Amino acid sequence: MSAAEGPLVVGVDTSTQSTKALVVDTATGRVVASGQAPHTVSSGAGRESDPRQWWDALCTALDQCGDAAREAAAVSIGGQQHGLVTLDAAGDPVRPALLWNDVRSAPQARRLIEELGGAKAWAERTGSVPSASFTVTKWAWLAENEPEAVRAVKAVRLPHDYLTERLTGEGTTDRGDASGTGWWASGTESYDEETLARVGLDPALLPRIVRPGEPAGTVRGSHGLPLAEGTLVAGGTGDNAAAALGLGVRPGVPVMSLGTSGTVYAVSQRRPSDPTGTVAGFADARGDWLPLACTLNCTLAVDRVAALLGLDREAVEPGTDVTLLPYLDGERTPNLPHSSGLLYGLRHDTTAGQLLQAAYDGAVHSLLGALDLVLDADADPSAPLLLIGGGARGTAWQQTVRRLSGRPVQIPEARELVALGAAAQAAGLLTGEDPAAVARRWDTAAGPVLDAVERDEATLARIAKVVSDSAPLLERDGGTR
Repeated sequence: MSAAEGPLVVGVDTSTQSTKALVVDTATGRVVASGQAPHTVSSGAGRESDPRQWWDALCTALDQCGDAAREAAAVSIGGQQHGLVTLDAAGDPVRPALLWNDVRSAPQARRLIEELGGAKAWAERTGSVPSASFTVTKWAWLAENEPEAVRAVKAVRLPHDYLTERLTGEGTTDRGDASGTGWWASGTESYDEETLARVGLDPALLPRIVRPGEPAGTVRGSHGLPLAEGTLVAGGTGDNAAAALGLGVRPGVPVMSLGTSGTVYAVSQRRPSDPTGTVAGFADARGDWLPLACTLNCTLAVDRVAALLGLDREAVEPGTDVTLLPYLDGERTPNLPHSSGLLYGLRHDTTAGQLLQAAYDGAVHSLLGALDLVLDADADPSAPLLLIGGGARGTAWQQTVRRLSGRPVQIPEARELVALGAAAQAAGLLTGEDPAAVARRWDTAAGPVLDAVERDEATLARIAKVVSDSAPLLERDGGTR
């Protein structure tokens, strides 16, 4: 490892499938060491993980970073949003965590919306209309289905909170991740007592919300980690807020993230409130807002279609009127938690490559449908769309987004933006800088720009009509969840 020009910091991304750690030079943004370890997610009706696997994966990832991690002056953790982590009096998990893509709480979501004044009231109160992804609905599901587990709960955390607390010994969260729970009021930036009372959750079980720029604590003991005792620990945040930090996103610039889930978001200085529920009015990690729309089915769903067809994921072919809605895990945008994949327009001359292209089109259509709602009315419609996530490296994804959006598309060369954003947050804690300004200094958004092409309005209209016409079928609860 060559000598660093500034202090070193650690940024962590604990995602659905794995935990990644980067050691970054605060002066230059250079990644001097990295590590990664997997964890497992249950299959079937639920999506659950053992939080202790996240900790083991963090330990492994940091060990892979070697001496660089031991030299770090600060650490921050970005994590998958919405997950419900329940802990007992000893700080051990009462049960596996319910993850963001566990949609068993759809009935509880519908009931909570009705009981607390309807969608408009929810949007005004929390900035969002809760879906089955939100933590509040998962707690309501747990209370109804596993009351014995609920009685054993002495602390409720989000995934990034759990790891931060194991580092510091203190229960904390941040406004960005708290805004995805459904029990955080965006108007007052505090926990909402009426919502908590409705779901029977004692606010004393929740973590303290640290302010932007405030440390969550320091590393308590070694825990066998290659981190020095007393190392500063930043507040951390949810994965999308961390990625926004990692890009140094300025207000009005659209971002599309292509991963297991797909998201579109933008930084805004206006508190969002969308009564349709399409846009979640999340907070960012700095003090602004992060209106965001999320789909459950993105790269994993399209890859599954490719595997079923026996094709490489890039083996797409143009020229078809077939429509494929890849709602393999239900869907969040549009809000169809009980839906499944749907194929319409199949003909004798339809090729496997055309079916695969239709899967890409269906996935991107869901995201672009929310983009105008995410962006402020005065946002520049010609601004390049920043394309990030694992899918952003794929030519088929790039060309589909380009064709269906009609925008120029910029692909940042920096990878692991959630971990980089966490590292920028840790660096800001050391230097007193705005973390987004740190990331801009690191030039993390730099990358090639694909010119705009004419927007494929015909494909967008065809997919929208299939979604609309199929609504009764897609909304039907088949009794399998």
